[in-house]
Amino acid sequence: MFPRPKPALVPNTYAYESEPMVKPTGFREYDARWLLGKEINLMGMQALGMGLGTLIRELGVKPEIVTAHDFRGYSASVKMALVNGLLAAGCKVHDIGLAVTPMAYFAQFDLDVSCVAMVTASHNDNGWTGVKMGANRPLTFGPDEMTRLKDIVLNAKFDLKGGGSYAFVENFPARYIADLTKRPKLKRKLKVVCACGNGTAGAFSPQVLEAIGCEVVRLDCELDHTFPKYNPNPEDMEMLHAMRDEVLRTKADVGLGFDGDGDRCGVVDDTGEEIFADKVGVMLARDMSALYPNATFVVDVKSTGLYVTDPVLIKNGVKADYWKTGHSYMKRRTHELGALAGFEKSGHYFFNKPFGRGYDDGLVSALAICDMMDRNPGKKMSELKDALPKTWGSPTMSPHCDDEKKYGVVEAVVKHFETAKLKGEKVMGQPIRDLVTVNGVRVTVADGTWGLVRASSNKPELVVVVESPVSEARMREMFKAVDGVLRTHKDVGEYNQTI
Repeated sequence: MFPRPKPALVPNTYAYESEPMVKPTGFREYDARWLLGKEINLMGMQALGMGLGTLIRELGVKPEIVTAHDFRGYSASVKMALVNGLLAAGCKVHDIGLAVTPMAYFAQFDLDVSCVAMVTASHNDNGWTGVKMGANRPLTFGPDEMTRLKDIVLNAKFDLKGGGSYAFVENFPARYIADLTKRPKLKRKLKVVCACGNGTAGAFSPQVLEAIGCEVVRLDCELDHTFPKYNPNPEDMEMLHAMRDEVLRTKADVGLGFDGDGDRCGVVDDTGEEIFADKVGVMLARDMSALYPNATFVVDVKSTGLYVTDPVLIKNGVKADYWKTGHSYMKRRTHELGALAGFEKSGHYFFNKPFGRGYDDGLVSALAICDMMDRNPGKKMSELKDALPKTWGSPTMSPHCDDEKKYGVVEAVVKHFETAKLKGEKVMGQPIRDLVTVNGVRVTVADGTWGLVRASSNKPELVVVVESPVSEARMREMFKAVDGVLRTHKDVGEYNQTI
C-alpha cells in the first residue's frame, strides 16, 4: 500500500517527511509543474512515478522508460524520487543523467524505448520542478493522458507490480551530439553568439555549433543553477538584451539563445535586434518551402498573421494551420497533418523529415537557422528579416491569474467577443473580421490587427499577444481594447511585461 497524496502538508513535521504531497493544480494540460517543497515533496514525486508506471501499463505500452534531468540544484534528487516510483510500478528505467529535454526525446529513438520522463521546469524560475512525459514517440502527453494520470496519482490507484530495473546509460550526450553533427559543414563562415543563461544547454550547445563550422562566442554557457544573471528564457527581454549586447560587441552574424531545458531557440540578428520566434518561423518557412513547395506548416494562435498573408509563402503554395499553443498540442498536430514543420511563438519548433524527428529541439532549430543563412550567402540575418512584410507585434505578455480561476476568466473573455461579433459591435472602431477560439480567443478586426487572450498551460497566468500589419499605434490600440476587457475581472493581476 502507498498513502493517498495530500494537497498540502506543513513542512518540518513528521507528516511532511512521511506522506506524499501533490497539489492537484500541478497537473497541467500537457505536462506537470510544481513549486518544490510548497506544492509537491519528494514522496509526492515518487507517487507521480508510481502513477506514470501504472498509466504506461494501462496504455498497453512496454514498461520501459528513458529518464533524465535538467541542471537545477534539486533536479537529480527529484528524478531519483520519480525513478523509485517507476521501479515500484515495474518499469525498466534507462537513465541518461543530465540532459536537455530533446536529448531525452532522442534517447527514445536511439535506445528504442517508447516512453520518456524528463524532469525539468523548462524556463520557469528556480523553485519550480516538473516532468515532461510521453509514451508514444515523438509525441508527449496531452489532456487525456494528463487527466488520467492525475486521477491515478491523487486517488492512489497504483498498480505496483514491482520487478523494475535501473540502468544508467554512460556518455549519452556524445551520441546525441554525434547525431546532430553527422552532416556537411557550413560553406559560409558564421560567427554565432551562443547564449545559454547558465542553464543546461551550456553543456552541449557550443560543441554542436562549433562542429558544423561556426565560430562560437560563448555567453553564459557555464553551468550555474542559481542563474546569476537572468532566467534562461529566450522569450524574456533580459536575455534577449544580453544577446544583443554581445552580438554588437563581437560583430557576430547572429545570436542564438537556448532556454533552461534546451528545447527552444531565440534569435538576435546582426544589428542586435531580437526577432520574435514566430517571425523566425516565417523566415524558415520561406526557406523550407522553396525546397519543398506546397508544404503545410502548423503555427500556434499566438503567432503572426504573416503565415497566411506573406506573398512568398503564398507563391510557394504554403498552407498554414493555426492551432493550440503548447508543445504537446503542436507536436501532435504537426505529426497528424504530416506537416513539414510546426512553429510556436514561444520558440518551440517541430521539424519532421527530412529536417527532424518531429520533437522540439532548440539545437535542431539553431541548425535550421544556420542552414538558412548558408543558403543565402549574400544576405545578413537582418536583411532576411527585413524582407518580410512589416508588422508590429508585442512580446508574450502574462498578467497573473490563479490556476483555479484563469480558465473561467478566459471563458468569459471568449463569450464577450463572441457576443460582440454577434451583435455587430466594433473593436477599436472596426468590425470583427474573424474569431479563432481553438485556444482562448484571437480576435481580428477589419484591417488585420489582432489580439489574443488565452490561459497559460504552465503558470498561474493569462497570455496576451497583439499584432498589427498597419502601425504600432494600431497594435497599442488593440492592447488597450483587450486589456480593457481583462480589467473587468478582479482576478486578473499585473503583467510581467507590457509594450
